[in-house]
Amino acid sequence: MSDIAILKSAGKPRLSYKAQTAATISAIIGAVALPQVFHLLGMVSGLGTVPGEVFLPMHIPVILVGLLAGPFAGAISGLLGPVVSFLLCGMPGAAMLPFMMTELCAYGLMAGLLRNVKMPCILKVLAVQVFGRAIRACAILAAVYVFGSHALNVSVIWTSIATGLIGLVLQWALIPLLVYYVEDRMKHDK
Repeated sequence: MSDIAILKSAGKPRLSYKAQTAATISAIIGAVALPQVFHLLGMVSGLGTVPGEVFLPMHIPVILVGLLAGPFAGAISGLLGPVVSFLLCGMPGAAMLPFMMTELCAYGLMAGLLRNVKMPCILKVLAVQVFGRAIRACAILAAVYVFGSHALNVSVIWTSIATGLIGLVLQWALIPLLVYYVEDRMKHDK
């Protein structure tokens, strides 16, 4: 048996297209609804959009669906989540929309590619975060230096990382617990 066949057989079972579609739709709904909760809290508390920028709620359903349902579900939910949110709620803002789409698509894709890799879930989340933020940084640098965009400044790369540090740490704690819970439920439901 080839090494590739052994790796594939050692991984988690592939979900049906129906299950992947349901997971993708659920993640898109989560990527729209969860940030609205944080923006509502920001409005009530007088902090505006700060809670959303700090806790990064849109990232959680996208990374989660990638780790549970695979790269297609992760990438599609990461790409469409910000678009649907923008169309329904006007957030993220138009200037940041393409960068959020790029970053979240990268998050979902990488999470999905790591789905069957044998490593602690927290390390998967960390790898996804580094990859997604690097892709976002490259997109911003390309927009500014290659396409001459004046809509944003390169400093947004560092300020968004610093601002979202609490959200990144929250993802380390929350996502592995959610993955464990869902996978445990799936085992017991069989």
